[in-house]
Amino acid sequence: MPESHFKAEIMWPILVANKVLRRPFFSNSFVADFPAIADLHDRRSCPEEPIGSKLLLPVETESVKYRLFASTWNVGGIPPDDELNLEEFLDTKNNCYDIYVTGFQEVVPLSAKSVLGWEKKKMFAKWNLIIRRTLNKRLGSFRCIVSKQMVGIMVSVWVRDDILPFIHHPSVSCVGCGVLGCLGNKGSVSVRFSLHETSLCIVCCHLASGAREEDEMLRNSNALEIISRTIFPSGPSLHLPTKMNDHERVIMLGDLNYRISLPEEETRALVLQEDWSILLEKDQLKMEMMEGGAFEGWREGEINFLPTYKYYPNSDEYYGSHRAQKCLKKRAPAWCDRIIWHGRGLRQTGYDRCESKHSDHRPVRATFTVEFEVLNGFDVI
Repeated sequence: MPESHFKAEIMWPILVANKVLRRPFFSNSFVADFPAIADLHDRRSCPEEPIGSKLLLPVETESVKYRLFASTWNVGGIPPDDELNLEEFLDTKNNCYDIYVTGFQEVVPLSAKSVLGWEKKKMFAKWNLIIRRTLNKRLGSFRCIVSKQMVGIMVSVWVRDDILPFIHHPSVSCVGCGVLGCLGNKGSVSVRFSLHETSLCIVCCHLASGAREEDEMLRNSNALEIISRTIFPSGPSLHLPTKMNDHERVIMLGDLNYRISLPEEETRALVLQEDWSILLEKDQLKMEMMEGGAFEGWREGEINFLPTYKYYPNSDEYYGSHRAQKCLKKRAPAWCDRIIWHGRGLRQTGYDRCESKHSDHRPVRATFTVEFEVLNGFDVI
């Protein structure tokens, strides 16, 4: 039996059992994709154990601010060309941030082979190499502190070299919500790390698709599953946050797939007029956040850009805009690709999209100023 089939047969019952028993799906092997997590040493800035007969206790803290860039892009299962230019996507010509978060969906086609087979990580490595090349071309030296792929969902976190000594406790948690409610064609990959003394959780999602009313309810169900089932190891005697919302700062990004609850022709007409106010009143995600259906307490910046889905390949025209051209499925324009956040200490400074025609989605980007607590001195007892 080929090794890929053998591993798939092992993973299938594990995934189903984890779903039935509502157990988190994480392991050390899920942390060590790119780079090897052993290369990132645990650098606690506050010792918790006695040194000899003395115990060091922090006397006070102060806050420092870092600039964070976050992005999400459904790349439609299309492999990146070796010459793919990510400078616009990562905004490297105009700005330099301290932390870069990149989230992707459908980095591999969502076929049965991709969902059930053991991913060889070819596309995963290729996207990371292109990100590394783009960041380090203009901005100096950046390192990937943690990166993870689950089927088509992928997230990577990159930091400046001088920040690296203050990063500790990186970890990963994967939640599958796809086939049978447990496989990874839909779901989330979350990464957690602490910078100085503050924890940050990044959640990259791909929720259920479709424009029917029951599809919206399924997206809500996916979101609630992800929020409840995302669990990180606490570590021995470290008292680290384990649940998503226990973290002090949380950023969720991805193809959340929420649509606009208006007739298709009316949606298209309002998009042509760029009448965002009416469209956003009927935006399903905005309504869920206001009503607390799935995202109570979450926030999102102001949207002043065109809907990001769905485009004809290599085109600026929305799918279905040609009446003479037959479309297998109707797809009204929608803001499927979103970045939202939860917790204090986060201030959004920008929210937009960029115009790559690589797939039928446009990438979305957000920038933040994030506060992190730093210990300032110790008492010896």
